[in-house]
Order: sequence, then C-alpha cells, then structure tokens
Amino acid sequence: IMVDRPVNIITDAAERIMQGDFSVRIAPMHGAGMEGFNQIGTAINKMAKELSGTETLRTDFIANVSHELKTPLAVMGNYATMLQRPGITTEEKNEYAKTISEAARKLAQLITNILKLNKLENQQIFPQTQEYDLGEQLCECMLQFEDVWEKKELNIETDMEEDVRIRSDSELLSLVWNNLISNAVKFTPPGGTIGVGLKTEGDMVIVSVSDTGCGIRPEVGQHIFEKFYQGDPSHATQGNGLGLALVKRVVDILNGEIGVQSVYGRGSTFTVKFRRGTP
Repeated sequence: IMVDRPVNIITDAAERIMQGDFSVRIAPMHGAGMEGFNQIGTAINKMAKELSGTETLRTDFIANVSHELKTPLAVMGNYATMLQRPGITTEEKNEYAKTISEAARKLAQLITNILKLNKLENQQIFPQTQEYDLGEQLCECMLQFEDVWEKKELNIETDMEEDVRIRSDSELLSLVWNNLISNAVKFTPPGGTIGVGLKTEGDMVIVSVSDTGCGIRPEVGQHIFEKFYQGDPSHATQGNGLGLALVKRVVDILNGEIGVQSVYGRGSTFTVKFRRGTP
C-alpha cells in the first residue's frame, strides 16, 4: 500500500479488510512520532494474517466483524490525524499516543476473541481435562481484577464451599470465570457489590457471579449470549459483545448450563452448572 499520509494507509487497509481482502499488510514506518502508527500497523497485520487463516465465515459474521472493527480503527485514525497537527504540546502527543495504544489493545483483544469463538464454533478446540481445585481457580480469577475493584471501592462477597475438586478443562473454564467477573466489575457502579458463589449438589457443581450493577432488560436477556449483541449502546465502549458468546460456547462444550437472572437497574446473577467428572 503506497499512500503519502499514514492515516490514509490505515484507512485504506481497514476498508480492504472490511471488504474481505485479508492479504493487506502495512510496512513499518520510520521517523519521530511513528511508534503509534507502527503499533496500529502491527495490530492490523496480525488481524489480516489470522483472518486469512479462517476457511469460511458466515455472511452475517463478516458483517458484524467489519462493524466492530470500525470503532477502534476510527479512534486510531482520528488520533493519528491529531498527532500530525503542527504546534501540539508534548503532553498532547503523549495523550494521543496513549489513546492510540489503548485502541490498539482493544483491537487485539477483539481479534483474539473472534478467533477463539471461531475455533470453538468449528470444534477446533477440544477439552483437555485435569483434576484441580475449582475454588482456588475462582479466587485466582477474582484477584486479577483486584486493582479495579479497589479503585471503584466495590464490596466483594464470597460464599464458596471448600475443597471442591473437579475434572475439567481449566483453561476453558478460566475463560468463563474471567468474562463473568470482568463484566460484573465493569457494570457495577462505585460502592456496589459483587458476589461469587460455589456449591455442590450431588455430582453437580454450581458457580454464581452476581453484581448490583445496571441489570438487564427482559428483552435484552433473550439475546445476551449471541455474538456482538450489546443491549445497551451506552456500554459499547466497555466491550465488544463477544465475551458472553464465548462463555456460552465453552459451557456447551463442557456439557454444562448457563443462565441469568436480572432485575433492570438492580443487578444480575449468572449461574453456571456442570458435572464434576469428565465432560
């Protein structure tokens, strides 16, 4: 791609990818202030390379992917243009570069989730079971968000049985817990409460993740496990609508069940049930 302005290079690459041309590659650019652009180029090159490896994607999936890519790419393009303005201060340069870096990180996460979901849906990921302590895993997942919940001054309540050992795929289940806990932390206002529960009923294990956040409207609850579905557009910047689709697919693969109970404006509780033994 040979274009004079870096922002045009990014825009042209994005448009070609959205049209289904995954052969796009952006060459590194040299010179002062190019770090942000090179970060964008690396993210786009990775996206294009990995998307080219997927054999087939449904038409609606392609349309949704294209739509989701526009937001971080638009942010990066806009701030890249602002970086080129004459007379901007060092503080402004740092702020713009930080915004570009954050958008690139979100883009990379979106790509990762798209690829994971594609592999899960095409049964390219198979459970690798091992025996481990589920309570320890839940605690480890919770601690990953400690800085965030402390900053928001959230109350953390746990009610977990001890020594609940299961035989399952720990990596796949960690994806479930990370997504559910992450959502609870994101959508609970400062001073709110998040709860994590673990109990057994016979051969069944039941994990619950609750919050006192914004809750879910009844009409939205019917669609929250669908790809790219976001019931509240005001929260679109906090996620890409793929987390719960990933969670649902993982739970299905492990022969489990997931459900949600919610009161709009008061909070939600997600419940995951599965057997202790090998799926």
